[in-house]
Amino acid sequence: MKRTLGTLIVIFATAMTQAQLGKSDVPAFHDKPPATGEKLPAIWTQKQLAAGGFTAPFQKEAYAAAAKAPGVMYQMPCLCHCDQHAGHTSLHSCFEGAHGANCGICAAEALYTYQMSKKGWTAQMIRDSIIRGEFKSIDLQHPQHVM
Repeated sequence: MKRTLGTLIVIFATAMTQAQLGKSDVPAFHDKPPATGEKLPAIWTQKQLAAGGFTAPFQKEAYAAAAKAPGVMYQMPCLCHCDQHAGHTSLHSCFEGAHGANCGICAAEALYTYQMSKKGWTAQMIRDSIIRGEFKSIDLQHPQHVM
């Protein structure tokens, strides 16, 4: 009886741990748009990018996309897991400094998010699609123009 109970406890603990790990696989994001009147931190401008030496087309396009859809970017996770190593709270955070210019995941997600938002997709639809990895279809060598 003790052995069976012990085995059940181990199985239950393992199942709970696995369930918690599954939830943490999705990086930080906001499940709602910014509150009315809430001012988000500024996205780096094209001038700031150039001053930092970030002149590749995908870098410029990704920052332009983030600037054009900040409320949607705010609701997206960033799958490079910068929430863990840089304290970011959403994809928007990646473009408040140089991080987004140095990370292909961030850039591809921003371009994808912008493109899907222009097609009328909701933030939830885009987020679910990003989690499925569909943003990987973005070709950073030939980014579509958003500027």
